[in-house]
Amino acid sequence: MPPTQPPTPPRRRVPAPARPGQGRPRPSSRGPARPQPRPQPRTVRLANPRPRLRLVSLGLTLVMLAFVVRLLQVQAVDADAYAAKAEKNRYLSHKLTAERGEITDRSGVALAASVDAYDITADPKMFTPEESKAPDAPEQAAALLAPILGKDPAELVKKLKTPKSRYALLARRQTPQVWKQIKDLKNVFAEKARAEKAKGGPGVSVLAGIFNEPSSTRVYPNGTLAAGILGYVRSDGRGGGGLESMLEKELAGKDGEITYAQSGGRRVPTAGARETPAVPGSDIELTIDRDIQWAAQQAITQQVEASRADRGYVIVQDVRTGEVLAMANAPGFDPNDLSQADAAAMGNAALQDAYEPGSTSKVMSMAAVLEEGAATPSTHVVVPNRLHRGDRLFKDDIDHPTWYLTLNGVLAKSSNIGTILATGQLGDTQAEANRVLHSYLRKFGIGRPTGLGYPGETAGILAKPEDWSTSQQYTIPFGQGLSINAMQAASVYSTIANGGVRVQPTLVRGTKGPDGRFTPAPAPEETRVVSEKTAKTLAAMLESVVGDEEGTGTKAAIPGYRVAGKTGTANRVDPQLGRYKGYTASFAGFAPADKPRVTVYCAIQNPTRGSYFGGQICGPIYKKVMEFALKTLQVPPTGEAAPRLPVTFKPGE
Repeated sequence: MPPTQPPTPPRRRVPAPARPGQGRPRPSSRGPARPQPRPQPRTVRLANPRPRLRLVSLGLTLVMLAFVVRLLQVQAVDADAYAAKAEKNRYLSHKLTAERGEITDRSGVALAASVDAYDITADPKMFTPEESKAPDAPEQAAALLAPILGKDPAELVKKLKTPKSRYALLARRQTPQVWKQIKDLKNVFAEKARAEKAKGGPGVSVLAGIFNEPSSTRVYPNGTLAAGILGYVRSDGRGGGGLESMLEKELAGKDGEITYAQSGGRRVPTAGARETPAVPGSDIELTIDRDIQWAAQQAITQQVEASRADRGYVIVQDVRTGEVLAMANAPGFDPNDLSQADAAAMGNAALQDAYEPGSTSKVMSMAAVLEEGAATPSTHVVVPNRLHRGDRLFKDDIDHPTWYLTLNGVLAKSSNIGTILATGQLGDTQAEANRVLHSYLRKFGIGRPTGLGYPGETAGILAKPEDWSTSQQYTIPFGQGLSINAMQAASVYSTIANGGVRVQPTLVRGTKGPDGRFTPAPAPEETRVVSEKTAKTLAAMLESVVGDEEGTGTKAAIPGYRVAGKTGTANRVDPQLGRYKGYTASFAGFAPADKPRVTVYCAIQNPTRGSYFGGQICGPIYKKVMEFALKTLQVPPTGEAAPRLPVTFKPGE
């Protein structure tokens, strides 16, 4: 028999896990209750994460896209604008002021020069409460600086509080001494700030934001000498009058610019800089001789004071070249200190005053008479005590019996009546005579600019001959009824001295550029006015004015030299009243008379003490200035004897 296998044990039934929400199993009615299995822990199912990841990714993408767009805008689209802003905040640009050219006399002696100076500047940001640690830093700084700079504290406070600015100009062209005062004061406050910081305080100096920039200022080494010619420079560094204004372009040069990195208002030396150098102005060499200018200015100043006159002027001119050797005005002013200057004296009256010249103008009438062949120096002229012409009764400066004068005598004794009679011979009618005389006055330069191009120069007044009034056609021949300036008057006598050729006056000999090269001024224009014969005849007649006992200019005689000259005493139009009041005294002439080199002209307006006759108060000035000029230029006497032209004639001759 096969082996017997053991019986298979019965399988145990494993209860199924309870379902959610299912309680204990209810007892069966079929039999005793069976034990129930223990409940198993619940299993939590998570939601799908993909939608959330997509949302986060989208958000990050948008943020990154915004950064990329902004980066493109900054780096590409607006790169230049942002670079400019950065440049502006980091870099400062300042003008480099060009050094102004010098003005010298004909020998190179400085009459106007530029010296080192400083512009006082500030960084307004360093005066804000945040930077200065003081709410009233601008007020404190202004109170300290105002007495040194001579400025109003309120004005400085306003500049120090300039909003959103890193630069403020407090004062221009201050002397090194002024900057030294400020620098010493800054050092004192800086030391206090260091001590305060060591004790734990803020340690900020109230003057830390004050700086300087190198500049230059104008000085006039000779004070008032030639101030009327030179003019002055304004506070902004530009010419304000005279040659400083007239030659501004040549003198000023061209400003440069420097741009440098800054931090805290201070330059960063390691950051480099961009600089466009300034180009200095040209030096101007004048025709003026400093020594002759000094002599002329001294002489006219003393006489104006002695005569208690309104003003006076002296002009010295080289007759051959037209160069002005001196042009002196009194009273004058000091261009170094304009605060003390009289506004009425700050111009150049020798060129800007228009006045009736009086008898010095008679030389032009005589030139016309001689050139037209209407008379000769020996022509007889019977001069009554009074002469009725037009609507007036004319007389000479003094009452006299009938004079029997030659044409030379008419000029020597300065007879108004004799001059009217002589010029009446210039035409068959008075109207024709007027036209002829007018043409010669214009040739001599009357009624037109001298050619100097000087700012404010007057051309004088000379009406057209058809517009001359009844009285003017008889007064103009002896110097009333027309107006001139002093340079025009001097040029008339230089024309005669130069053989009848008018050489346009000049004040500038040339310029010297930054490269040191000298460029001469253009040659002056030359115009023949009268013949050489007429000019020589006039020179001999003018010698009678000075050398003859009956002449009116004997006080102008210079021992050893032959002198030609003419006196003038004119009724003066008062500029305040607009009518005649007072006199214009004058004297004009040249020397040596037979070989002319120098012309001197002097005029004094409204002398109120002593004599008012030109021969008495201007004759001595002429002599003094002429003697000095001849010695300075080393002009020797010619040694020739002067001709003796007749002044009078006997009736019946």
